[in-house]
Amino acid sequence: MRPPPDVWAALRSSPWRLLASSWPWRALAYLASGALIGLVVAFLLFVLIGVGLLTLVLLVGVLVLAGIPLLAALVADVERVRLRLILPEVRPGPAEPLEPIAWSDRLRALRRLRVSGPEVGYTVLVATVLWVVDAVVLNLIITIPGVLVLAPVLVRLDAPVSFGPWQLTTPTEAWIAVAPGLVLLIAGLYAATLLAAAQASLARLLLEPAQTRMAAAVADLRRSRVDLVDAFETERSRIERDLHDGAQQRLVALTMTLGLAELEVPEGAGLDLVRQAHTQAETALAELRATVRGIHPRVLVDHGLTAAVRELADAAGLPVSVDLRVDGRLPAPVEAAAYFVVAEALTNAVRHAGARSARVQGQVTGGRLEVGVRDDGDGGATLRPGGGLAGLATRLAALDGHLEVTSPPGGPTEVRMTCPTVLP
Repeated sequence: MRPPPDVWAALRSSPWRLLASSWPWRALAYLASGALIGLVVAFLLFVLIGVGLLTLVLLVGVLVLAGIPLLAALVADVERVRLRLILPEVRPGPAEPLEPIAWSDRLRALRRLRVSGPEVGYTVLVATVLWVVDAVVLNLIITIPGVLVLAPVLVRLDAPVSFGPWQLTTPTEAWIAVAPGLVLLIAGLYAATLLAAAQASLARLLLEPAQTRMAAAVADLRRSRVDLVDAFETERSRIERDLHDGAQQRLVALTMTLGLAELEVPEGAGLDLVRQAHTQAETALAELRATVRGIHPRVLVDHGLTAAVRELADAAGLPVSVDLRVDGRLPAPVEAAAYFVVAEALTNAVRHAGARSARVQGQVTGGRLEVGVRDDGDGGATLRPGGGLAGLATRLAALDGHLEVTSPPGGPTEVRMTCPTVLP
């Protein structure tokens, strides 16, 4: 049986599954360390405030009271480490480990930092309320259930076991007390885990920098946008497969049937109609194949970006040189985005710019794919709303990419895209 993945799942699980995991014991360690740290912080805070107020007339108290934000920063630093007991860090750390910072440098840096209201407020909360609550809860969890569970041993050792007017003097009474002791112990572990989870969540809310929360939200947004692009690509693939295996095959069968009909129908008006229908069916089949390639090009899926771009260049209708230096396969959304950028740029060069030649260049540098399409047409291309290039720019933005169009009047036109090769 796998242990609960996090503290909140542990609280929702069965009592036996909670006891089989490490979460209740981590919660007890969190509460015990919180009570000890809170007691020390309460003493230091009392000393700082007392000495500061007493010496305020001599102006020395101002310097003493200025140590409160420094104490708050140190408490927050310790608390961020303690949080790993209850709320382990799930976000990926930095790519390179940070070098240790000397305490003298840390203290000098802390003195230059602005006073953090949440950190000071949390320090006061630790010194006045939280450590008292932790100490009381730990005392109740350890003493009452512990004495009841250990009652048979304590009675055998002739140790006094009493709870107010109720005294345990015989082994039978002691064994009877074990059952409610176990119940209270399980309930106490649940209560301790819940209290530790609530305190840790409050600490994270107050002490986690706003920039960190913003970065996490941005990362989640990027992942959701990539998921949407993946879903879009999956739907495109399904449509292409349905058209290829359904409508396209039916049109192929229709053209074959019409071809056989041409051989059977005698000369006359009927044969002319059959030939006309055969021609129209072949035209529809060619258009459907072009549509299928535009929806989800098979060569891109089977052979990758370089082969797909070379096929585009061969079918562009003007001389196109290709210099695409991409080794291996890239993520499918990245390859699809680059493919459609090249396809749109070459289509615009032929249909709107009157270009006589074009060049496609691309490479992967620094973990980003860079692809540029340049033609010698009349220029004037823009990212107008609703246009093909604007749609591609939106698609690239979902992948944390960028599309740039340089097209002065008279040309030349250059469409350049960049996109990371590693998606969130």
